[in-house]
Amino acid sequence: MITRISRSVILGALVAAGMTACSDQGTPATNDTDKDNMKTTLAAPDRKLVPNDKSKQVKQLQKDLHEIGYKIEETGKYDDNTKQAVKDFQTQNDEMAATGEYDSVTRKWLKKALNDNFEVKPGKGLLSQNISKSEDKTITVHNPADLHVLVNKNHALPDGYEPKNLVAPNVRFPFTEDLPKRYMQKPAAKALEEMFKAADKDGVELFGQSGYRSYERQVAVFGNNVKTMGEKEANQVSARPGQSEHQTGLTMDVTSAAVDFRLDQDFGETKEGKWVKDHAYEYGFIIRYPKGKEAITKYEYEPWHLRYIGKTAAKTIHDQNLTLEEYLGAVE
Repeated sequence: MITRISRSVILGALVAAGMTACSDQGTPATNDTDKDNMKTTLAAPDRKLVPNDKSKQVKQLQKDLHEIGYKIEETGKYDDNTKQAVKDFQTQNDEMAATGEYDSVTRKWLKKALNDNFEVKPGKGLLSQNISKSEDKTITVHNPADLHVLVNKNHALPDGYEPKNLVAPNVRFPFTEDLPKRYMQKPAAKALEEMFKAADKDGVELFGQSGYRSYERQVAVFGNNVKTMGEKEANQVSARPGQSEHQTGLTMDVTSAAVDFRLDQDFGETKEGKWVKDHAYEYGFIIRYPKGKEAITKYEYEPWHLRYIGKTAAKTIHDQNLTLEEYLGAVE
């Protein structure tokens, strides 16, 4: 975030000092009418606006977006171009979900941008980082090391990708071997340690079960599922090689003694599962495949599968009951 002195602050300082800029003809460069126009430009609509709305408020939003660099027409109708501009703006700060709808959080950051307290780079948001909208086309992401990388059935990791900063978090596991699945990227591992300590204080005993998984290991996992349950069912409960979040090193499956350390939907009904649902976001984790969102994630409900994305984004997703796809604006 870059903070700069706003135009209104500069103007106020000049007026207070009795200084006014004049044109060659001696006419003040900023008169009362100009000030009123500036106030109008920096209004930022104060109510929620959604696609297909048509009003003066929408026109004001379009004017504001144009002011910070988005090339859209001020038609007064919340059309597709306006929606895409809003989504791109939203992806430039973790606190906003890229829904394409103008809400109170978006207004907060739009006001900051209009007053030069938040730098915006139109077209440079997360939507430019290979967020596809196709239901049947898989692309290879070019930001595999990004904290918010989207990996799913439509977004695959590059061939041979392996995170570089893998460490084993100091948490409980129901096994003693030093296996690759103990490991996570360092920031995620540290956050997991903090979450486990907090759970312990609340009398909740969590166990890590499966973290990092290489491409080769995912080949074996998916292949075994295909053999035992068929390809269609396997595709609902496991990822194809290259499409698994476990390969990013940002994921950990957690479990408890209450479910015999299995990765089972029953975990969501246990004391441990309920604690995870209520508190994981406080440490930067989300339940990646929540109940009721199967049509979006394309996976069955997995209360054990935690994905690290950082505290700010995790809080937004938790508070608004979103999936990562919805947060990133990858759902139409």
